[in-house]
Amino acid sequence: MHITRRKTRQIQVGKVKIGGDAPISVQSMTIPHPSDVVGSLEQIHRLEEAGCELIRVAVPDMEAANALPKIKAQMTAPLIADIHFDHRLALKAAEVVDCVRINPGNIGPWWKTEEVIKAVNDYGIPLRVGVNGGSLEKPLLDKYGFPTAEALAESALNAVHALEDVGFTNMKVSLKASDVHMAIDAYWLFAQQSNCPLHIGITEAGTATTGAVKSAIGLGWLLSQGIGDTLRVSLAADPVEEVKVGFEILKSLELRHRGVNVIACPTCGRVEIDVVKMANELEHRLGHITNPITVSVLGCVVNGIGEGKEADIGIAGGQGVGIVFKKGKLYKRVPSEELMDTLIEEVEALAKEQDAENPGGLVSSSTPSTLPLEELSLASTGTSSREIRMFPSK
Repeated sequence: MHITRRKTRQIQVGKVKIGGDAPISVQSMTIPHPSDVVGSLEQIHRLEEAGCELIRVAVPDMEAANALPKIKAQMTAPLIADIHFDHRLALKAAEVVDCVRINPGNIGPWWKTEEVIKAVNDYGIPLRVGVNGGSLEKPLLDKYGFPTAEALAESALNAVHALEDVGFTNMKVSLKASDVHMAIDAYWLFAQQSNCPLHIGITEAGTATTGAVKSAIGLGWLLSQGIGDTLRVSLAADPVEEVKVGFEILKSLELRHRGVNVIACPTCGRVEIDVVKMANELEHRLGHITNPITVSVLGCVVNGIGEGKEADIGIAGGQGVGIVFKKGKLYKRVPSEELMDTLIEEVEALAKEQDAENPGGLVSSSTPSTLPLEELSLASTGTSSREIRMFPSK
């Protein structure tokens, strides 16, 4: 499947470009209150190690805003401040962070947004317009009766049109809902009517397993249609897991390639090695490898090479002996008890070879072609039977 990315404007959050032909970036959000600087930084550094490219912190009060300079000084990823209700927090945060998020549903009168626009312009940083199904403006709730995809899209478009009317375009937009169908439809509606870069996500998706599945379905569909420029997988779990799932979604669609991709057979009566244990151990022991390497762990010597031929390197086990293969060809035979250590050594050696050939190229990304917004039609996505409401430009 070839994915044609929606063509959007490009903005820059710190050192990370978002939109246009930039790779789709993965972000997450910290759990501690920012006043817990030590706890926040501990989590931030683990996120950075996991490859998180943008990190957001909640700023619920002035104590949190005042802690931002200490946090920012000790991190390398761009820092985003998440603001609700009190626009003064956004003004304070703009002095320090790389991007400010506000919610049009709860930021208050337009003059408050104007003050935020002036602040982010003064400091040369972008704005994220974050619409959420749980906090829509009252007039829209009165109009639609309850949160709908149309209400989310109209809220976002109203905000974008108002910002563009005063000459502000340095922004990205999100339209999040916990309902997968609603989120997909809202993003789709918006994507037909604006070329702003999109931050995609399924909010309050759930626990590690449930949230990962819902996010994979919702974000996977959007990304497969070329919609999405940066993403967060929202999980009721360690934020590092959000980053892992985010990259796995991108890897499965061949939009980004970072770290080891482990292929493992689902096991059956023919398996003669503990494939499940070995696959999990591999992911753990190779977590430090950022190179895009596909590793295969298969339990049947007879079919192993054929089933793992797409892997860069892999193993297949048998009775007392196993084989190591590279690019579908037999490389060596080793005793079963040495299989794991041998594979680890070979993967680390391959990573070093790649580093020597491509210094600094630890994270590779494909660059799908981009399609002008006006050519991204309903017919191209197989959703032509769905009636999509278009909102007039302001």
